[in-house]
Amino acid sequence: MALSVEEHRPTIVVMGVSGVGKTTVARLLAARLGLPYAEADDFHPPANIAKMSAGTPLDDRDRSPWLHALGGWLGGRAQAGTGGVVTCSALKRQYRDILRTHCPGAFFLHLSGGHGLVEDRLAHRAGHFMPASLLDSQYATLEPLQPDEHGVVLDVAHTPEQLVELAAALLRPVNGDLA
Repeated sequence: MALSVEEHRPTIVVMGVSGVGKTTVARLLAARLGLPYAEADDFHPPANIAKMSAGTPLDDRDRSPWLHALGGWLGGRAQAGTGGVVTCSALKRQYRDILRTHCPGAFFLHLSGGHGLVEDRLAHRAGHFMPASLLDSQYATLEPLQPDEHGVVLDVAHTPEQLVELAAALLRPVNGDLA
């Protein structure tokens, strides 16, 4: 799915359950395309971080201000013409809809992988507040991208570098190159 020429500085949400590599891929993709980058975790209020650190899943009320803040960041990048890449689990369609209210042209790059692979990655990840015990709740919440949503699903069995190249090829303007 190539973008039109008018969308040559895309706004991209790298989405998926915890442990699929959103941060790694988003940073690499932002660098590859020369776009600003933001980490969704930085937009969480302290109460959300405390709740997740205690092993309690967030509810929709917890997520709402966080999603609006992320959407505002994306919308600001779109209005400025700089484009941008942000990570966000964006597990439910209604969450993606909130992001789109701020940035209608957002492209969703859904990183997807089998439960066992992702669980193994989480078990070996250090220094993150999201415990592996919440992975099941994330898979249960996940609503895959629908055909009318602007985005693509990529399998995390690929290396982060391969995922970035696949995404960059998909995001390349019809008659030009982003990077």
